[in-house]
Amino acid sequence: MYNSKEVKENIFKKHGKSKKDTGSTEGQIALFTHRIQHLSKHLEENRKDFNTERSLVRLVGKRRSLLDYLKSKDILRYREIVKELGLRK
Repeated sequence: MYNSKEVKENIFKKHGKSKKDTGSTEGQIALFTHRIQHLSKHLEENRKDFNTERSLVRLVGKRRSLLDYLKSKDILRYREIVKELGLRK
């Protein structure tokens, strides 16, 4: 499975304070980015999967709101996570 326990632990270890730090904003943004990339690949192959498309749009919105929150709280952490994940903004 694309979102196994080991994958999540690696994401949180890299972007959070530890592998158990699932509540950090950076960790959640990184996890959402991983899921968005996976769903985007799925939609390239399955163009008529509208439920997945809706889920993708919701995830992008959640990630955007977390990025906006982080930007308002700490601009340096925001810039760092955007650069690490290769997001456009």
